[in-house]
Amino acid sequence: MNFVIGVFDLFAYTIPGALYVAFFGYLGAKLHILTAASVGGVPTVVLVVVIVVLSFLLGYLAYPLGEAMERIVPRRRNRDAARDFVRRMPAAKDRPFLKENPHLLLCALQLHDKEVAADVTRLRASGLMVRNCAPPLLFGAIAAIVDIFAGKHPFVAAVVAALLLFSSLTLVSQGRKLGLWAGMKTFELCFWLPEIDEKLAVPQNDEASKTAATATSTQPPSTSPVTPPSR
Repeated sequence: MNFVIGVFDLFAYTIPGALYVAFFGYLGAKLHILTAASVGGVPTVVLVVVIVVLSFLLGYLAYPLGEAMERIVPRRRNRDAARDFVRRMPAAKDRPFLKENPHLLLCALQLHDKEVAADVTRLRASGLMVRNCAPPLLFGAIAAIVDIFAGKHPFVAAVVAALLLFSSLTLVSQGRKLGLWAGMKTFELCFWLPEIDEKLAVPQNDEASKTAATATSTQPPSTSPVTPPSR
């Protein structure tokens, strides 16, 4: 039996979920729920499958925690991928594709060349992975803070808590940076995509034509008097 996990699923869900599994395993060992004897009695293949499935499910269920943490952690500065791209490439200032959503542009790239679009997908997946790894590290920092007062090695627990807290906040910042890079990469590739501006401009022209036609049809009829023919 073969288990195939996509790159996006592996980065965005499974790897962060593995950190949740490690955190809950640590709690289980601390509370004497999990012991070496109970884990050692499980066959290796079954244990690996259980860990992979739990990692994916926990990473998927805890996905909103990464989004919430990204909203909570303050930003040092607001950066926009389209604006940064125009600053680096002034020739693309008036191109229509810059006004579109990067996710829509990614779909256009995937239809044009999946191998080229894979670079953007990997960047997006890496950014989500880094961001979603922040909450379990924050939970680990909280557990280490509790261990300062309840454990036998308060100094070690304090150092671990500081490192985990710093790592958690740093991961949120790095996740934003990777997301920005993914957006920049999307615009850079779409800059060279043939006929993308024409395809995006057609719906806008059609909508403008419909609006003009509607305005013309709704105009009131002329009320100017009719001049009788001369005799």
